[in-house]
Amino acid sequence: SYNQAGGSDSMTPRAPRRKILCIFGTRPEAVKLAPVVRALRGSPSFSVQVCVTAQHRRMLDQVLEAFAIRPDFDLDLMRPAQSLSGLTAAVLRALDPVLARVRPDWALVQGDTTTTLTAALAAFYHKVPVAHVEAGLRTGDLGRPWPEELNRRLVGTIASLHFAPTPGARDALRREGVPAGRIFVTGNTVVDALGLATARLAASPSLRERMDRRLGFLDPGRRLILVTGHRQENFGAGFAGVCDALARIARRPDVQVVYPVHLNPKVRDDVRRRLLGTPNLTLIDPLDYLSFVHLMTRATLILTDSGGIQEEAPALGKPVLVLRALTERPEAVRAGCARLVGVDPRRIVRETERLLDEPARLRAMARRRLPFGDGRAAQRIVSILARA
Repeated sequence: SYNQAGGSDSMTPRAPRRKILCIFGTRPEAVKLAPVVRALRGSPSFSVQVCVTAQHRRMLDQVLEAFAIRPDFDLDLMRPAQSLSGLTAAVLRALDPVLARVRPDWALVQGDTTTTLTAALAAFYHKVPVAHVEAGLRTGDLGRPWPEELNRRLVGTIASLHFAPTPGARDALRREGVPAGRIFVTGNTVVDALGLATARLAASPSLRERMDRRLGFLDPGRRLILVTGHRQENFGAGFAGVCDALARIARRPDVQVVYPVHLNPKVRDDVRRRLLGTPNLTLIDPLDYLSFVHLMTRATLILTDSGGIQEEAPALGKPVLVLRALTERPEAVRAGCARLVGVDPRRIVRETERLLDEPARLRAMARRRLPFGDGRAAQRIVSILARA
């Protein structure tokens, strides 16, 4: 292509822009890829298109709005009670014409979802190289997290570029035989996204006031315990144990437990059946991203099985009790800002009350730390892609 602006440089040859197709479908993927999309679109080296599967429809749309991302392709594949097999087949079928039409130089995927796995596989079928953001996270147990551990391993086999968030993730990829020259430690883009969100909140008192009105159910006289939970490995007995623990914790007069409940019916129906109407415990619908970040900033303590929150909370100085037996994010545990407590209600209650009743212990976990990066991961990824 040529510069058509006229003058003496009007026929100066210009390198063609590399075509990047960013493919994602869930809220966490959207949060973590938003800074990358933003950075790619700010670079003259790339032509960027976004394809969403809408594996999570409503929660995805909230993030797209927050980061002003308008997809070029919206496959709208979310269906009630859709099986993993059905979703996998649907994504593969729907991506086929998109990849054939765009013919990108790179397909960019993030994390560990069904969309991530199937997008990588579809790109492989079209002989499009795959760049994997947040590569190399491992627990070593295919059942925990399920099915995400397998998804990550398979994408790791397909990908040509691996953007590892931490040295530990890089080392896991090296142990699996990935060449060192294809792995780049970038930090985690969730820290970039969190920085964008907190800066936006800090710059706008009116936005903070609007968020506070949205969170008007909070009791300023009680300490806020924020809870999230949606992992399939915890369905059934695991969620029963977590809900039992939350009901016991909520008996304390000095706390308010707030649980934004995931829209997955298997989570939503079980949690509402067990906890709806519990005093001092508030069940709410999932919040938009900015509102949720603001809610995290007001929390004393967070209980979660979410990977993203394990990464975000340390950057906000919020202690995390992880409702899982294993985590693929051990950096937060080693940094002293997270602790694995599993789903045994006695242990959850015991560890929660120790933090609430021992101020020194709580302060030690509540120091702000950055085990997952410095907020410049997206720029590093763009620079690496420009050289690839």
